[in-house]
Amino acid sequence: MGSSKVRVGYVQFYPKFGEKERNVEKTVEMIRSAREPDVIVLPELSNTGYNFTSMDEVLKLAEPLYEGPSVREWLKAAEEQGATVIAGFAELADGGKVYNSAAVCMPDGQTAVYRKVHLFYREKLYFTPGDLGFPVFEVGKLKLGVIICYDWVFPEACRVLALRGAEVICHPANLILPYAQRAMLARSIENRVFTITANRIGVEDRGGLRLEFTGMSQVVSPKMEVLASSPRDAEDVKIVEIDLSLARDKKITELNDIFDDRRPQFYTQIVLR
Repeated sequence: MGSSKVRVGYVQFYPKFGEKERNVEKTVEMIRSAREPDVIVLPELSNTGYNFTSMDEVLKLAEPLYEGPSVREWLKAAEEQGATVIAGFAELADGGKVYNSAAVCMPDGQTAVYRKVHLFYREKLYFTPGDLGFPVFEVGKLKLGVIICYDWVFPEACRVLALRGAEVICHPANLILPYAQRAMLARSIENRVFTITANRIGVEDRGGLRLEFTGMSQVVSPKMEVLASSPRDAEDVKIVEIDLSLARDKKITELNDIFDDRRPQFYTQIVLR
């Protein structure tokens, strides 16, 4: 395998609401079934389920990053597979705040976190908006960033990650709207990065709100090619080999580089409230 080649992919599955132990066991089983991954991405809130109906439920199911049983199990799986596992969970933080987070579990036992910046719908009732911005994590030979679900709507999120050097953008998701999978093709080409969307499947009907999740997880190249994809309604694990040199080359033509051609002095409206 060349120095710029890595194997990346995702787990698509049906978490059962509130059944943390079962859900984590299922994800670990699926991670172990993956063939030689370097990076594997799980869905958003993959240990708890999504459709919370009260703050009490959230607090009961949330757990801290470093002492939480779910992250401990994902770390073990990461070490066993020699892979980085990105997994969505409800993070209980200082002061009782709960974030919709993704744990970045590295094979050397280190853990980092991304906290969802843009909260969707009823998430605003229970979660605190992310306060860490968009960090880039150096893992082995690659640099990766994370966005979660509704963050896809904001192209600024992926652009910031790409400007900070991210070559792969991991996208844990619980998508219910029909747009994101197509939109992530644009996020890939406009930033010349690989994107990995790990979506869940199934239905949650709780508290008078019925949500049906759209599956169709995918890996997309900097050339807008869909390298791997899954159906709407089946559990699946997909791993593909990618060449990071494609994400390191920002040229569109001999005379055009997507970062060198930027003219930020005309973009100031973007950062005004």
